Amino acid sequence: MTRRKAKTPTVGFVSLGCPKAASDAEQILTRLRAEGYEISGSHDGADLVVVNTCGFIDAAVEESLDAIGEALAENGKVIVTGCLGAKKDAAGKDIVRAVHPKVLAVTGPHAMPEVMAAVHQHLPPLHDPFVDLVPPQGIRLTPDHYAYLKISEGCNHRCSFCIIPSLRGDLVSRPIGEVLREAEVLAESGVKELLVISQDTSAYGVDVKYRTGFWGGKPVKTRLFELCSELGKLGIWVRLHYVYPYPSVDDLIPLMAEGKILPYLDAPFQHASSRILKLMKRPASAEKVLDRIAAWRREVPDLAIRSTFITGFPGETEAEFNELLDFLDEAQLDRVGAFSYSPVAGAAANDLPGALPEEVREERKARLLRHQEDISTQRLERKIGRRIKVLVDDIDEEGAIARSEGDAPDVDGLVYITDGHDLEIGEFAEVNVIDCDVHDLYAQLSATVAVS
Repeated sequence: MTRRKAKTPTVGFVSLGCPKAASDAEQILTRLRAEGYEISGSHDGADLVVVNTCGFIDAAVEESLDAIGEALAENGKVIVTGCLGAKKDAAGKDIVRAVHPKVLAVTGPHAMPEVMAAVHQHLPPLHDPFVDLVPPQGIRLTPDHYAYLKISEGCNHRCSFCIIPSLRGDLVSRPIGEVLREAEVLAESGVKELLVISQDTSAYGVDVKYRTGFWGGKPVKTRLFELCSELGKLGIWVRLHYVYPYPSVDDLIPLMAEGKILPYLDAPFQHASSRILKLMKRPASAEKVLDRIAAWRREVPDLAIRSTFITGFPGETEAEFNELLDFLDEAQLDRVGAFSYSPVAGAAANDLPGALPEEVREERKARLLRHQEDISTQRLERKIGRRIKVLVDDIDEEGAIARSEGDAPDVDGLVYITDGHDLEIGEFAEVNVIDCDVHDLYAQLSATVAVS
């Protein structure tokens, strides 16, 4: 009698939120594939659905709850993970279960073992010891040519507007040998750009007192400088995100000057008023940020700096908001993102006096972004006529779409190469910049097309 082949169990997967959440999702997806599960991007045909949520601000909570509801309606069997899974309402009850009591299981962020246990309970895996289902670099949500490299989890700071520590816990740095091995495997798989992420990248190793690890048979300190020095030997782009402007960041600038890591810093300054920064309980609020930026650019003139700011923080006066605009004029940041203050449940800042109406918060956000547009445009105009190196992200009928050393994926600008039809995705190229707009550059190929 012929035995019917068992159907391969299929898991639908939805991932929301920031790159840290995406990194968590990649770990879960890698484990699912290693155990023989098929992965589906839709609810139809899946045996169950995992929804990786975000719970940082109210809009993200609403989006996550909607995604869970959609999965329940279309599939019926849903496991919830991520930051929203760790949030409680005013009565101390799980927000997810209060809204969607029919979910199978709820976990917090960075909880791959708990997610897998729930999957096993409701959808046991098939075992096939003869098939290797996972490539060495694991399963990723990014394109083949770039990848996020998470170096730590959690945060030791208690910024008054943020609830991340209550969701993800205190800082836990990954062993440096483990991080470097992951980076090496990614590079060997064809990744051309590593985006280093965490909640507080500058604090890497603080929790373990910068203890010595080992890599390649040599002792290496668990510290950002040593990590970047080793990553710089891989021969690919290394981009730093979520870097607080501590004095130790100064040590990274020579690595940028030497071309070992990209001349790029994502540094969330959040505000310029010393009083507001104190109310925010921001780390490094006493640092002379403008002096530091000037010093960095003296050593690396092409340093691209991205930052984010919060408008309409409780008690923010018009004068303090104007102080922020003046800061932007002097800092000459390349890229700026802005958020109007959101009174996230559980944030200490909600108890501060002077809460501003939503229309004021939003108006100041819009005004800040308009103010920054001229600055960003002027920074881009400086590149017209120059020859720059880019990494190709896509090809369409109008040419190639790439990014420069100063542009991170999804959050920064693009370089449109009008004669780049013959380039390949994931390829480096040299181009001549011919024009720009508020956000993007326009370029043509130089005599030498592809570079290593």
